[in-house]
Parts: sequence; C-alpha cells; structure tokens
Amino acid sequence: MEILIVDDHHLLLNGTIDLVRDRFPEARAIATQTVEETLDRLAKRVPDLVIADLSIPDTPVTQAHTSNGLKLLTALMEQYADLNVMVQSSHIKSLVRILPDIENHQGGFTVADKSLPVSEFVTRMEWAIAGVTHTKDLQSDLEFKPEWLETLELAFKEGLQDKAIAQKMYKSERSIRHYWTKIQDALGIYPEDGKNIRAVTQIRARELGLLD
Repeated sequence: MEILIVDDHHLLLNGTIDLVRDRFPEARAIATQTVEETLDRLAKRVPDLVIADLSIPDTPVTQAHTSNGLKLLTALMEQYADLNVMVQSSHIKSLVRILPDIENHQGGFTVADKSLPVSEFVTRMEWAIAGVTHTKDLQSDLEFKPEWLETLELAFKEGLQDKAIAQKMYKSERSIRHYWTKIQDALGIYPEDGKNIRAVTQIRARELGLLD
C-alpha cells in the first residue's frame, strides 16, 4: 500500500506520517509539499490514498493558499476518477466551492478537520481507503454558480468594481449587478438600513468558506 501525504508544514506532515505508519505499518508513506510536486508524483504512480491539506503552495517559491489545494483536488478528481482522497485541513468549509466535483467523484472521499481527535482521523483515513464517501461536515443547501464565485473573488480578492469585473468576465455591467442580487439572495442578505450590503456579503461569504 502507498499513501501520499500533501502538506507544507513539516511538523504536521511528520505527525501525519507517524499516524499512517502506526495504523498501516506495511504501507509506504510518501510526502509532497506543493501542487506541482504532487501532480508530478501522481503522474509516475497513483497511490492507494492521498491525504491532502488545502493551504499549500503551488510551487516551492510561492505562498500557501487554500485556492491551491482546491485546484489540486479538482485536478486529481478529474484525472484520477477512482483515486481515494482524504482532506485534512483547518479550512474544510472552503470545499463547498468544489462540491459538485466531490459529489461526482467515484473514489473514496473523506474530510477531517485538523482539530479532530486522532481516533477520528484514523477512522476517516480507513474509510477513504475503503472507498467510502464521508462529507457530512460539508452538507449545505447552498447552490452557488461558478460565475457568482468568480464575481466574489474579483470583487473581494482583487478589489475590482463592477465595471472592471464586467470587463474581466466579458459580461455587461447589468449582468454583474444581476449576479450580485443572486449572490445576496443565496446568502440570505437583503437591504437593511445602516448596513453596507457589499461588506455584509463579504463577511458572509468568508463564513461559508466561499472566500479565503
């Protein structure tokens, strides 16, 4: 058995390797620390399980971001439909951004917050290897379209106003304004005296994991 562990924090990485070896002494535990290194490794051999953090760097010279981990997961699920995956992260809420991909994935997929007890971590690792899906922690009736997510990111990550967002997305400003009404309705945010509705939207989006 081969288990690939993706984490750029040496202390946490070593701790996960120890847990894997304690539970599966016969397993070969391999570590990668970036998106680039992980994809290169899987191109050579597909492991029985990937345990991945979300906040990782794209390359050795870039900063760690949750979006990199989401990008990696999306690529893995697209290229390796039967791959067993376990996400171990302090940012599991952000997985709501790729829920459709997770729901369509044919391999095992489990989620473990880093605050979980060791016994629960081991259980979810075993489930993932067995091909079990456990995403109860992510259950949400939130339906969020890709263009709405892109609007949020351009507004709150890049600081763009609606005109610039429209140009970036090749849409009309009217379409962008329409997206905002849909976004705010999905988040349950409506005009209220004394409140900045865009600011409230940003706060709520971060609470739900739609933004880092």
